[in-house]
Amino acid sequence: MPINIPNELPATEILNSENIFVINEARASKQDIRPLSIAIVNLMPVKITTETEILRLLSNSPIQIDITLINTKTHFSKNTSEEHLIKYYETFDNIKDNKYDGLIITGAPIEHLDFENVDYWNEIEEIMEWSKSNVYSTFHICWGAQAGLYYHYGIPKYPLCEKKNGVFKHSINKKNVKLLRGFDDTFYVPHSRHTEVRREDIVKVPELEILSESEEAGVYIVASKDGRQIFVMGHSEYDALTLKEEYDRDISNGFKINIPQNYFPNDDPTLAPVVRWRGHANLLYSNWLNYYVYQETPYKLNEIE
Repeated sequence: MPINIPNELPATEILNSENIFVINEARASKQDIRPLSIAIVNLMPVKITTETEILRLLSNSPIQIDITLINTKTHFSKNTSEEHLIKYYETFDNIKDNKYDGLIITGAPIEHLDFENVDYWNEIEEIMEWSKSNVYSTFHICWGAQAGLYYHYGIPKYPLCEKKNGVFKHSINKKNVKLLRGFDDTFYVPHSRHTEVRREDIVKVPELEILSESEEAGVYIVASKDGRQIFVMGHSEYDALTLKEEYDRDISNGFKINIPQNYFPNDDPTLAPVVRWRGHANLLYSNWLNYYVYQETPYKLNEIE
């Protein structure tokens, strides 16, 4: 897929080196098509890593995509340079009059906080409310998924006794769902979180359905029945070494943390991890882009209701 992103964005060089088709702005302007307009609210601290992970997965489609990166104005990022944010990111105030085919809201390492105690929670609430009328389909990831379920449906999150950390086997709850088209009966997904949402709370909401679960990791994918809201509890977008980097960071910070499950061969952190989720991740994002965004969104964005 031709992703239309600025030539100087760090992800551009990385994706080009991986033979992923990234189209430059000059070439994109000569193609007589209406590209999909996708906004990404990036709440992760190391934003360049998350940009690259998500853009890599959005590449698995023949559709041209224009990307808008959004960061919160109410939180200062300590792990990404101000120069990078000024050059490549917009704040919500600058884009709130726009409409988008799709929106991605990432996770954030703030699960220990109640939602209302997050310093940018009011801004997230404003974005989620805006998305209901300005975005056709929204894809929420990990903390973003928990936040979305809480904001839209009042579903709480619960603390875990220990961090859910590793790569876990999942199964499909409901067949013949477009988001899961082409999935194997079982597949693997990374998780990295300290909190969870619970099945018993979700099934009480008639507008929602649980599409996938894991015996070890719990609820994985929840969707509104109209496809406008997708909630994904794991991190299918993670690179091969992301869990390792998080584990090493936790250990260096003195946290008591278990070795990520089912990740390192023989649970040995000195060995290179084995990637078992890449095929599923690409399929998940391409299905969302195709069946929930491209096939459904109005050709004229201002007609989104």
